[in-house]
Amino acid sequence: MNQLHFADSNQRHIGRAIAIQAQTIGERTFLLADERRLSFGEVNRQVNELAAGLAARGLTVGDRLAFYMESGPEVILLALAANKLGAAWVPINTEYKGDWLEDSIRRSRPRILVTDTQHAGRVAQVRERLTLEHILVHGGSGELPGSTPLSAVAVAGAGEPDMSGFGCGDICSVLWTSGTTGKSKGVMQSHNVFFNAVEGASLQFGVAADDIVYSVLPMYNTAAWVTSILRALFNGLPLAIDPVFSVRNFWERIDYYRATQTFTLGAMHMFLWNAPEHEDDAAHSLRKMMAIPMPPDVAAPFSKRFGVQLMKQGLGQSEAQGLCNHIDSPDAEPPAASCGRPSSNLQARLVDANGHDVPIGEPGELWVRPLEPHLIFSGYFDDPEATAQAFEGEWYKTGDMLRRDDKGYYYFSDRKKDAVRYKGRNISTFEVELTARRHPAIRDCAAFGVPSEELESESELKLDVLLKPGESLNPLDLAQFINDNAPYFFVPRYIEFVDSLPYTPTNKVQKFKLRERGVTPDAWDARREGFKATR
Repeated sequence: MNQLHFADSNQRHIGRAIAIQAQTIGERTFLLADERRLSFGEVNRQVNELAAGLAARGLTVGDRLAFYMESGPEVILLALAANKLGAAWVPINTEYKGDWLEDSIRRSRPRILVTDTQHAGRVAQVRERLTLEHILVHGGSGELPGSTPLSAVAVAGAGEPDMSGFGCGDICSVLWTSGTTGKSKGVMQSHNVFFNAVEGASLQFGVAADDIVYSVLPMYNTAAWVTSILRALFNGLPLAIDPVFSVRNFWERIDYYRATQTFTLGAMHMFLWNAPEHEDDAAHSLRKMMAIPMPPDVAAPFSKRFGVQLMKQGLGQSEAQGLCNHIDSPDAEPPAASCGRPSSNLQARLVDANGHDVPIGEPGELWVRPLEPHLIFSGYFDDPEATAQAFEGEWYKTGDMLRRDDKGYYYFSDRKKDAVRYKGRNISTFEVELTARRHPAIRDCAAFGVPSEELESESELKLDVLLKPGESLNPLDLAQFINDNAPYFFVPRYIEFVDSLPYTPTNKVQKFKLRERGVTPDAWDARREGFKATR
């Protein structure tokens, strides 16, 4: 391993990082994908050859290279090559097709689009509606007339591009938000944002000489780059990649690569937890795992069952990674449900709807002000209006609702857009879901607000529930279970059992789709049924 440290912070640049690692630990394995193995030196050589080919097709400083392809080594090679030219890489969600795909590519304004044979057909369907100078296809270009095979782009023997004029504040990527609360926005990230976020993640995971990082997160997700790809690059660690998450063979793949560290997001770890137990659940190579969000009551039994050390919960988002963590916690065992304290290089406030600080214990929107340059995103791509709305002077308004205790620990409450306000009370849908998931028949659920009949400014609480296979549950019994285990106002007015939930590919529920669907005739109505929650 070789942990990178730059005495001059302006030298922090992703293109320089792979060049330095190739010089210092060039023979060490960097990327693993099934039987394929690439050393740091080999990756740097291929990146330079790709960069030369992309430059010959016009990619230069300030341009964007978009990729719409399955997660794998080629995505990383392309991203590094773009950065070595001073360009930004833009991942496109591989779940998109048709109008959504066209819109995402068009809004990214790439000079070059790269896809693969698995997704070329979808690109072909919208090709006539796009203005693109070049389309490259990994694996061949038969399904996409006018495209060029990616294999034909590299310039053999190309040397290092000139990166002398690049700095840590340059834009290295545009990462589209997951779209769980509305239309996606392109988050412009500087190199320094990633270096800072990786430093925090590395302090939490720790780094050992035999560590191997395992990633199954899609590479259009910010977390994949911070927790896995760039963390491995900046620390000189091997990175094992599988294109998709699978409950059935997750632990088998961990052992295949002899992986020691991994990161799961959304419901991924809950799918592992809900899988049938086996005597050998703890017989694998994994030592450390960060699973966000992990229900506090599941954390200890999960750790024991699978024999892994769970990293403390933190808080981050695409726009401002590493908002809260436990790095500087004064307690050996901080509160289990806490996401830690604000990062030391950020000033933080919790404010109400009028921008006033809220008292200790009350939920408020987290606002942060960076104490150093280039610590959070550089705005939304081609969207100055959304950028302006996200800031109040120097303060970035995160949209996350948190509360703080008298010891300075912060606790996630909800997304501001997801919080439900009823009868003057803010209800955390996040905490409602944590309570409901404790029921043994529930696989997953989503709480959200639907329009109130009494007040236009307020909402009723609805809970959509996905049961485990073979399980059944009466909505009245679920309402009583929630009443018995949480404050009375956590009991939903409406409960509906559904066959599926609208997940993003990172297993986050797209609640705006649930709100659009609203209350259906199949929903159980507590008021109609005469159920009254007891205080």
